[in-house]
Amino acid sequence: MKTARLVIGIISIIAFAIVSLQSCAAGISNTLEENGSTSGSAGIFLALCLLVAGIVGIAARKSKGGAITAGCFYLAGALLAVGQSKTFPDLMVWAVISFIFAGVFIIGAILQKKPPTE
Repeated sequence: MKTARLVIGIISIIAFAIVSLQSCAAGISNTLEENGSTSGSAGIFLALCLLVAGIVGIAARKSKGGAITAGCFYLAGALLAVGQSKTFPDLMVWAVISFIFAGVFIIGAILQKKPPTE
């Protein structure tokens, strides 16, 4: 699981850049159309959650608490993004990816065995 957490963390940091750029464009579009949508802001929040979870996932990939923390960040970002993806449909794709990453981290933490004590 340590390698999977490392890979997911790196993918999350790369996804942060993509999601934040898309969300900035969606936010500008929402402002110019004056449609009152907040999908751009929700995308920025999801992007920040992806970044934080990716960094925590990489830094604490050997600890159970770090995995749960990263999973909670993925889950929080995804839950907010699902509710705001009406005018920015790509946000739903990123939210589903975040849900998958949350599942990997949380289930992996639950199944992680305790290291032997000396």
